[in-house]
Amino acid sequence: MLAKHERFVVEAASQGAQVICFQELFYGPYFGIVQDKKYYEYAESVPGPVTERFAALARKHRMVMVLPVYEEERPGVLYNTAAVVDADGTYLGKYRKHHIPHLDRFWEKFYFRPGNLGYPVFDTAVGKIGVYICYDRHFPEGWRNYGLAGAELVFNPSATKPGLSNRLWELEQPAAAAANQYFVGANNRIGTENGEFGDQAVTFYGSSYFVDPRGNYVGGIASENAEEIVIRDLDLSVVREVRGDWQFYRDRRPDTYGPIVAP
Repeated sequence: MLAKHERFVVEAASQGAQVICFQELFYGPYFGIVQDKKYYEYAESVPGPVTERFAALARKHRMVMVLPVYEEERPGVLYNTAAVVDADGTYLGKYRKHHIPHLDRFWEKFYFRPGNLGYPVFDTAVGKIGVYICYDRHFPEGWRNYGLAGAELVFNPSATKPGLSNRLWELEQPAAAAANQYFVGANNRIGTENGEFGDQAVTFYGSSYFVDPRGNYVGGIASENAEEIVIRDLDLSVVREVRGDWQFYRDRRPDTYGPIVAP
């Protein structure tokens, strides 16, 4: 899996990509399908071997990278994390997934603690980037945190299967982009990992896309069943333009929002 994603970096670079984000837990199977301690072995420190390996590629290709990995802070303390590396190979920091599902074939509480690093925005060579991982996207509060912190592009690396999520996949990220006035990159795992999980495997449906601060798709939606690299030209100056047209941040009423954050 690592070698395959290294090839993706080379291909993306050949097409002029300046930033890349992989899918949730990109370098192995989506092991939340089952509850099995053997998958703890995928966890590593951040920064650590995977981060450092791809940092070298980032430096070589002058490309910002968002790397969704399984993090071990210390033995028994594990997180669903995304490391962010700048275009010169510098490790900028990490985001830890806040909202952890626990339902049939998404047994994530078995593997992860909730994130505790807030909603960092990384000032990269290409712009101000945030990360909101998979199930996080169902919670609008985090999206707004990124807008308040000045994000211009927020990635939502995911491992999402068919069902109710199909319709939500069409709605949530465009709505978040429009409400918070930044670009969103929604990238999903693809295919069926039946070699790993047999009859318990689910089919991830891809359909990755970018959406602009007005909620419009930038180019088309990617395939449901074939791997592809989705490359789009994003004009981040549109963020300032849209925020000047629609003064959502001026017209907020945080003094009335207390119940939203009440326990």
